[in-house]
Amino acid sequence: MNIALIAHDEKKELMVQFCIAYCGILSRHNLCATGTTGKMVSETTGLEIKTFLSGAQGGGQQIAACIACNEIDMLLFFRDPLTPKPSEPNDINLLRQCDMHNIPVATNIATAEVLIHGLERGDLDWRNILK
Repeated sequence: MNIALIAHDEKKELMVQFCIAYCGILSRHNLCATGTTGKMVSETTGLEIKTFLSGAQGGGQQIAACIACNEIDMLLFFRDPLTPKPSEPNDINLLRQCDMHNIPVATNIATAEVLIHGLERGDLDWRNILK
């Protein structure tokens, strides 16, 4: 499966800790991420991650384009709901793309854990049928 990782600045460390905890599962999948998030996770975990531009430079939009082309199977997007972001319209578009293309998405650690455990059990294998 192709899994995309994005984290707002205030949630990057949480994403790193999540990836450390689930490194065994994540290592069996293709990972991509926005620039800074991908770099932080890769340096800490040793996971191989294809990085796009940073979020501020359009990395989220690059991932949205991949979703539109059916190249992403899951999105883990740790958002900070308390701090207004200039990129919020792009974030909403990214989530809209997930809804339009039936991409499982987690916007916090609780739903990310549900998705990662489902991934491990094979609950998301239906994505392979769609391809």
